[in-house]
Amino acid sequence: MSHDSERRALADTDRCPCGTGLPFGECCAPIHRGERQAATAAALMRSRFTAYAVGDVDWLLASWHASTRPRSLELDPGIRWLRLDVLGSTGGGPFDREGTVAFASHWLAEGTRGSMREHSRFRRDAGWQYVDGDSL
Repeated sequence: MSHDSERRALADTDRCPCGTGLPFGECCAPIHRGERQAATAAALMRSRFTAYAVGDVDWLLASWHASTRPRSLELDPGIRWLRLDVLGSTGGGPFDREGTVAFASHWLAEGTRGSMREHSRFRRDAGWQYVDGDSL
C-alpha cells in the first residue's frame, strides 16, 4: 500500500534531512528510489531518518528486517523531524554482516522541541536492514 499522499516533497537539489550536507538527490534519494543500496549501516540509518522526515512509510517498511518488521506503520503528522546526530557505530561496514548505530534524532511538535536517542541494530543479507533498537 502506497502512502504517497502523506509524503513531504523534496527536490533533488534540497539539502538532505539526514545531516550529511549533501543534496537529497546525491544522498538518500537514490537509496529511497532503489537506484543504489546503502553501503553501510550508518548510511541506511541516515536514509531511514530522511524517510521519517519526508513521511516515506514505504521505505521505512522496506528497509526494516522481515524478522521484526511491523505489518503497518503510522507516522504522526504533528511531528517534524529536524536533525540527526550519529553518535557512534560498530561494524556495519561494506564487508560486515551486522552493525550498530547510536543516534539522536531531534524533533518539533506543537512548538515543543525534543529528541529521541537509540542504539539501533542492523543486518546485511541482500542489503542493510534495520532490525531493532534500544532507547539510550
